[in-house]
Amino acid sequence: MQLAGPNGAGKTSLLRIIAGFAAPDEGDIFWHDSSITKNYDEYARELLFIGHKTGVNAQLTALENVRFWLQIQGYDDNQDLYPLLAKIGLVGLEDVPVRTLSAGQQRRVALLRLWLNDAKLWVLDEPFTALDKAGVAFLQARFVGHLATGGAILITTHQDLTTHFNDLQTVTLEYRH
Repeated sequence: MQLAGPNGAGKTSLLRIIAGFAAPDEGDIFWHDSSITKNYDEYARELLFIGHKTGVNAQLTALENVRFWLQIQGYDDNQDLYPLLAKIGLVGLEDVPVRTLSAGQQRRVALLRLWLNDAKLWVLDEPFTALDKAGVAFLQARFVGHLATGGAILITTHQDLTTHFNDLQTVTLEYRH
């Protein structure tokens, strides 16, 4: 599902509420017929949130960032990450501080999580920001794979999604003064 609308309409705010990072003014958010506020730990295990900002530590290297994320998520952080780094175009850059990488490369470091998790629900706020055309196509292919295995994606983007997403549903927010 794509959440659309002009800048300032509340897309990011709504994503943060859905992820459980902010409380709604009214109502509740449900996942599998249960309020996320009552079962947040269970919900959080099935959720991967990647915001508009990369959420990586600029002082650490790409490899250190990924290993840290794996550790805090309870995944094996000793796995061989080089094939994935090669696939996403970061081999040769894995040992330099993220702050020295381009904006697109920093985005790729953040997006590595999409290949390393088993979350069912991905909430993604502008994931294509700073990616080139090849990066956008590669990421969309990953989306197709996630959806094919029963995953769900809630996304905001100003990019057009390809025809791979025939079942795409769009909710459009309006900006009101």
